[in-house]
Amino acid sequence: MKAKHLLITLGLTGLLSLSLSAAAELVVGVSVSATGPAAALGAPQRNAASIMPTTIAGEPVKVIILDDGSDPNVASRNARNLVESQADVILGGSTVSNALAITEIAVEAKTPLIGMSPAKVADATKAQWVFPVAQDNTLMAAALIEHMVAKGVKRLGIIGFADPYGDDWLKAVQDSAQQHDIALTTIEKYNRSDTSVNSQVVKLIASRPDAVLILASGTPAALPHIALSERGFTGQIYQTHGAAGAEFLKAGGKAVEGGVFVIGPLLINDLLPEEAATKATATAFIQSYSDAFGPTSISTFAGHVYDAWALLEQAVPQAKAAGEPGTEAFRVALRDALEKTTEVKGVHGVYNMSATDHFGHDERARYVVQVKNGTFELVE
Repeated sequence: MKAKHLLITLGLTGLLSLSLSAAAELVVGVSVSATGPAAALGAPQRNAASIMPTTIAGEPVKVIILDDGSDPNVASRNARNLVESQADVILGGSTVSNALAITEIAVEAKTPLIGMSPAKVADATKAQWVFPVAQDNTLMAAALIEHMVAKGVKRLGIIGFADPYGDDWLKAVQDSAQQHDIALTTIEKYNRSDTSVNSQVVKLIASRPDAVLILASGTPAALPHIALSERGFTGQIYQTHGAAGAEFLKAGGKAVEGGVFVIGPLLINDLLPEEAATKATATAFIQSYSDAFGPTSISTFAGHVYDAWALLEQAVPQAKAAGEPGTEAFRVALRDALEKTTEVKGVHGVYNMSATDHFGHDERARYVVQVKNGTFELVE
């Protein structure tokens, strides 16, 4: 997928338009957190959307990119604006909370939503319109628990976001930990915008866990990691795939050395064998993104946009058989086609979706790594 791009900034509203022509047929709406507490996630997604190919499966594309400022209310308004702009598909939001806000509007308008976060929609009728490209938390939690079992962890402390991302991860961890007789010593929560978690960390350490798992994403995930290190916690500290990235490593510095993460394959592409399922697609994406934004800019979150494009490459031709872009018939057919995704190789894994699985990932989408000398290394 070789990127060609034309970027136009309109006013101060955060609206960006990318198009092959004024009469572009396929409208892709994007709402991400380019600013605010989740900017470490959304800014790379905005960047990636700005350099995606100007056609999808041969169809001219118009891309509308909006910044939600990490605010679910703004994400909801953005979704409404995108629907009014006749978006055929929406990509967003960067956080689970924002993705859930967008879902309400997308479902109402019968518009497929390709999620940029691991948001799970409880209502089955609504969930049929949502296709997250981020890995399912349940899949990723299992990998961390397997590592804990191998290291003899029996008592686990938890600190995570007081939001749907933290809540879904907590459920996944509780289920998996119970199966392996790992006791949760205490569960603490904090907000993305908090500047201190000292009281929570004191309680964590007092509960005498063998290890602590931080259920957070972006640079705010570094806050409890640093606090644990400063207070002399010597047990293993674990992080989720939502935290992994250069911005986190920069924010955490030496305090996050030794931290164990579960991550997707994109950030460790150079460590993977040539036969790895994601190797070729990730190499191509890394090259195009680095050319546009610098050799050290690659982000797992930017990769979500690339994978969304890959899904659309397979789905759009099938949808066109039912109707033209801009029509409800096309949007419904696009939803149906996304649900039938088979063997689409992205940078985060190989997607195979069904009516009961809109994530579509398997074990090829996860790796366990440890921070060593400021970078990620595979755990043997």
